[in-house]
Amino acid sequence: MCALSPRAAHTRRYCSDMQSKPPTPAVEAAHGAHLTTLPFEDTRDFADAARGFIAAQSPCVITAADGRVVWDNDVYAFLAGDAPASVHPSLWRQSTLVAKQGLYEVVEGIYQVRGFDLSNITFVEGDTGIIVIDPLVSTEVAAAALALYRQHRGDRAVVSVIYTHSHVDHFGGVLGVTTQADVDAGRVSVLAPEGFLEHAVQENVYAGTAMARRAAYMYGTVLERGPRGQVGCGLGQTPSTGEVAIIVPTVDVRETGEVHTIDGVQIEFQMAPGTEAPAEMHFYFPGFRALCMAENATHNLHNLLTLRGALVRDPHGWAGYLTEAIDTFGERADVVFASHHWPTWGRDRIVEFLTLQRDLYAYLHDQTLRQLNQGQTGIEIAETFEMPPALERAWHARGYYGSVSHNVKAIYQRYMGWFDGNPARLWAHPPEAIGPRYVAAIGGIDRVVELARQAFDDGDLRWAATLLDHAIFTDENHAGARELYADTLEQLAYGSEAATWRNFFLSGATELRDGTFGTPTVTSGALAAQLSPEQLFDVLAISVNGPRAWDLDLAIDITFLDIDTNYRLTLRNGVLVYRKVAAEDSAQVTVRLASKLRLIALAAGDSASPGLEISGDAGVLAALVGVLDRPDPSFDIVTP
Repeated sequence: MCALSPRAAHTRRYCSDMQSKPPTPAVEAAHGAHLTTLPFEDTRDFADAARGFIAAQSPCVITAADGRVVWDNDVYAFLAGDAPASVHPSLWRQSTLVAKQGLYEVVEGIYQVRGFDLSNITFVEGDTGIIVIDPLVSTEVAAAALALYRQHRGDRAVVSVIYTHSHVDHFGGVLGVTTQADVDAGRVSVLAPEGFLEHAVQENVYAGTAMARRAAYMYGTVLERGPRGQVGCGLGQTPSTGEVAIIVPTVDVRETGEVHTIDGVQIEFQMAPGTEAPAEMHFYFPGFRALCMAENATHNLHNLLTLRGALVRDPHGWAGYLTEAIDTFGERADVVFASHHWPTWGRDRIVEFLTLQRDLYAYLHDQTLRQLNQGQTGIEIAETFEMPPALERAWHARGYYGSVSHNVKAIYQRYMGWFDGNPARLWAHPPEAIGPRYVAAIGGIDRVVELARQAFDDGDLRWAATLLDHAIFTDENHAGARELYADTLEQLAYGSEAATWRNFFLSGATELRDGTFGTPTVTSGALAAQLSPEQLFDVLAISVNGPRAWDLDLAIDITFLDIDTNYRLTLRNGVLVYRKVAAEDSAQVTVRLASKLRLIALAAGDSASPGLEISGDAGVLAALVGVLDRPDPSFDIVTP
């Protein structure tokens, strides 16, 4: 999942039917071929996704206290019947499955609410209450899921919360199932893998603005829901947009084999760091013979590098932890479930499922490295990469969320970096410079558009997009180029099996037609509040406008009164450095802050509110604040 915290900035939806175009004959022909080559006769997933159904929410529209809609699953009611020509039939199948919502019994004593968010929430019944696993993205949907569970299973108290890993769709709704007061009083425990808090807050902040902007593309946040718009994102339908919070774990799970008993329920843990998330874990319930695989074995190929941006994940380690899970739990489990999608029942099917998932990531890793060592580049490997027949025909190995193409390139990047070794590409021009050169060499922008139109009509959409990319970076207001580029991206979307690719293409088409929609998500203040002082100073350091700060030589003491700790900040050569030291007279200015949150306000320019004491040269502090840049949540992506 994305690590970002969705909060609706507006509710406008783009990509109306008046703007969108029907699929071309080339796209329709490709879909026809998919219907004959993919195993549509295998319908076991539909039986599994329906198994244990207890009740649905009707209507499945969830609102915040102010009436704002934060989740609407009913908008996906169009996902029924045969796939329309504007959606890849495999993706249509996946979206139809993922859109199912309601309360389901996994086994007696374990229940899931699915279809209330991008992720699942799971309830495990103990002696006196319930353990909640992964309380969704936001407060409102988690509370609604808990209410649906209680309506059908009784008003059991929450005694514990488990975060499987450090992405927001697995902790952000925690206040919908418990309170900070109950945790502080010891009535509710919160378990998470070691390193959870650091990664949960860090990934949302350091590159948070850029990730949020691109996440809007990846999830199709502002796209109209429908056969020519957003149909889901493969892993789920979309993130909810309610209140995001976090409660700091009270128990850090540190070692594989660690066992905890909560309310009479024994849980055996397996650590899996550096897989789908930097901090992640699996766990097994002996009393239920049930295995939870977090987000490391779901019904799709996951991302090794998300299109929103993140650190490249380790497929070799990922495969290794899946092997360990098979060896440790495979013969003891009667059901395996995860934080997304539906469970798999039966020991033989569980081992088959986990084995194919393991082989999926291992094959991607090993074969990319083999070809890399034969001198092929990431883009070359991705272009010809083929999965084994068994994986090609396994629905749960299809690339609805991650794709073979961009995962292969991610593996290349993990080992070799961005440079492919060709010296001509070592110092290439950026798009704004190379676009006009290509256009001039081809014979002018009108000629480029003419060639792109011919490629479009011939079904060579990738070449048309390349030509039009150069045209737009030469003259972004050229009406013919802009219109044809939008149409081209739209057709690429219609042909995409990966929901994330579809959403990217449609979002690009939307911005070409309607202008930049910005970032409809922001980093949650609840996450920012959990940053350590060191992480806050890191945020300041990456906000310093280096060239503007070249001539500054500053020494500032920052004292946090609530934790009685002082830090010395120095700014020289455009580099902000911090050290935990005792306050000294050598500081040009000393700033005493009531709390960490007051530092955030100060960095935003608030020097007048309470909770701030300044002694010494206040101009030094003003100089620091004056060279801090604010991120741009609306930077251009598809245009210069």
